[in-house]
Amino acid sequence: MELIDFILHVDAHLLEFITNYGVWIYAILFLIIFVETGLVVMPFLPGDSLLFAAGALAASTGAMDPWLLGGLLFIAAVLGDTLNYHIGKYIGPRVFEIESRFINKKHLIATQQFFAKHGGKTIIFARFVPFARTFAPFVAGAGSMNYKYFLTYNVVGAFCWIGSFITLGYLFGNMPIVKENFTYLIFGIIILSVLPGVIGFARQKLKKQVRA
Repeated sequence: MELIDFILHVDAHLLEFITNYGVWIYAILFLIIFVETGLVVMPFLPGDSLLFAAGALAASTGAMDPWLLGGLLFIAAVLGDTLNYHIGKYIGPRVFEIESRFINKKHLIATQQFFAKHGGKTIIFARFVPFARTFAPFVAGAGSMNYKYFLTYNVVGAFCWIGSFITLGYLFGNMPIVKENFTYLIFGIIILSVLPGVIGFARQKLKKQVRA
């Protein structure tokens, strides 16, 4: 329940962090982004909404420099995916056969199927999809994707993801209509983020029914 409250009221919680911890807010946000993208067992941490709210607060409070914020979180996202890739590579393909309470096998297999269809671009696309952005680099490592190509997609994806949401938050997060309906906006961001996965799942189900 606390996590759900944090996600839905991420702007208020971040403002509280800024008030209580000052400049350490950079380290807190860095850690959240790094852990969400770097540890396959932590896919539930906020991503898109957190970045948007951080951009909005950087504009409204002046407590965070948007360029420094964007640069640090870009590094966190790149390092997180890199760690996740190497963990996946170390564990290897056998991870798909392991039953674990810490790793959602359905999400893992769904990401593997997405890889089969879209290849390395999955690393970029997955940045904008909750859960998928945590599992994609792990699956890339387990599938022994060439690291040079992975790093390229990793950097491009991190730049697009971090840059777009912080910029949108900075430019539009403090508009009166946005501030007054911020919780609804967060819902909207979450729905738009998971919509591609839902559509893909529905298409697969439909294809199976047609074949049957």
